[in-house]
Amino acid sequence: MLFCIDIGNTNTVLGVAAEDRILNHWRIRTEKDLTADEFGILINNLFRASGIRPENVKHMIVSCVVPPLLSTVEELAARYLNVKPMIVTSELNTGMPILYDNPKEVGADRIVNSVAAYEKYRTALVVVDFGTATTFDCVSQEGAYIGGAIAPGVTISCEALFLKASKLPRVEIFARPKKVIAKDTVSSMNVGIVYGYAGLVDGIVNRIKKEAGCELKVIATGGLAPLICEESETIDVVEEFLTLEGLVIIFKRNQ
Repeated sequence: MLFCIDIGNTNTVLGVAAEDRILNHWRIRTEKDLTADEFGILINNLFRASGIRPENVKHMIVSCVVPPLLSTVEELAARYLNVKPMIVTSELNTGMPILYDNPKEVGADRIVNSVAAYEKYRTALVVVDFGTATTFDCVSQEGAYIGGAIAPGVTISCEALFLKASKLPRVEIFARPKKVIAKDTVSSMNVGIVYGYAGLVDGIVNRIKKEAGCELKVIATGGLAPLICEESETIDVVEEFLTLEGLVIIFKRNQ
């Protein structure tokens, strides 16, 4: 079995794969001060609840945008799983040329998403990932990563409203608005987030298409992707497990 970990600034996604198939997956909150022992106990509990024996995990691959946690993950891998993790970087064989001024600046999660999307659709595309930041990653028809855009994520935007506007509450749960002209504060913020981010996505994607000069497949992933997709005019499909699938692909390419 292959154990996949995608560590983001807000959430960490875990998955166990076998024969190119994701067997189990979990989403937990990223804790930057988590020790290797705490992480190991958590993973053992998740494995036990899903009927997975830790000794059956023979390999591990990690995508991480929180550098302080890399040493924690390496210690966890050695102590609890007896494996050496493969760490995703731009220098790894991803099978995708990174046409960025400085390839090392591209987040591991952005590379992984792009690899998975191109492997699945084999066409020019844009991946929109609703994470801590909302990222737009462009892949050419030939399968090269050609760049993208980064906007503040939904959580960051809501937290900024809560911190900077004294009368606005913290809103963490969003739903499809019943109407645009809302009658209470929480509903008004919900409208602003859902329709605001749908508009943000459509605006940036349309500009990307215009600059690229061709039609692009638009793939969304991340926690709020299904909700925003309902209101977006440009998102074609939501891929819930894009990052985990990308980790599996990159692991195979480096064997």
